[in-house]
Amino acid sequence: QVQLVESGGGLVQTGGSLRLSCAVSGMNFKLLIMAWYRQTPGNERELVGSITPAGSKYYEDSMRGRFTISRDNDKNTVYLQMNNLTPADSGVYTCKGVMNRHTTYWGQGTQVTVSS
Repeated sequence: QVQLVESGGGLVQTGGSLRLSCAVSGMNFKLLIMAWYRQTPGNERELVGSITPAGSKYYEDSMRGRFTISRDNDKNTVYLQMNNLTPADSGVYTCKGVMNRHTTYWGQGTQVTVSS
């Protein structure tokens, strides 16, 4: 059974940083493109960015600069480093693993709350 488990969310003050982790089990992590999404209150889920097994990264324009995605293929884990956070960044952050267009896996999400 494939599992994606996020961790690292929590409460942080404006201007602070958090690093989220997403640990993958049950399949070959090196076959997955990994992505981070977020859903902020009142908004639809949006893509933060993604990273290929080889480490090529993509970021949505609005996320570029303060967010950094990385992965450790030996630890089967993808990370999302978030800096200079604001209350607008508060929401649920979820990782996704993409095998192909027909096969994707989602984590359960982790809550990030940024206080003003």
